[in-house]
Amino acid sequence: MPLTPVMLGLGSNVQRVERLHAGLDALAELLQDMRCSPVFESLAVGYKGDNFYNLVVAGHTDLPLTELDRRLKFIEADNGRYAPDRKGLPLDIDVLLYDELVGNFHGLLLPRAEILKNAFVLWPLTLLAPALKHPAVGECFADLWAHSSIDQQLWPVSFQWRGMELTPAELIGQHPPRSA
Repeated sequence: MPLTPVMLGLGSNVQRVERLHAGLDALAELLQDMRCSPVFESLAVGYKGDNFYNLVVAGHTDLPLTELDRRLKFIEADNGRYAPDRKGLPLDIDVLLYDELVGNFHGLLLPRAEILKNAFVLWPLTLLAPALKHPAVGECFADLWAHSSIDQQLWPVSFQWRGMELTPAELIGQHPPRSA
């Protein structure tokens, strides 16, 4: 099967560093040419609990969409996502984009609606792939971010994975570079 470009959103509000490290390590086994956005801390949105760490991962996969989604659920499960006594959200991994697919694919709606609704998805996606166009809207992510009016609190934070700093120092301490 040919390689398909994908964008995934990751988030955690329980053992955030450990859970995101585990998620990224597992994704590095599934994806080729994996790249990570800076990491952001945000207040919980639509969820009661501690602040989240969020980022977006880009890569290529040879897995069909349903198999990729199934494996992502296993990664989440391995990190306590479905534990009956869990507190918070240990690890959440969402398929944001799978190539340029638009529609409902076995219950998976693509592109994921959260792209246009949540700053903790759109801002990292913009930094990772500013010129990439949203397949349903047809505008690039940089323009979507520049013109969005999402009102959420988030800020870039230092985060190392495999000896690499994912968030550039000049980004630390910034808030959305526009009035929200």
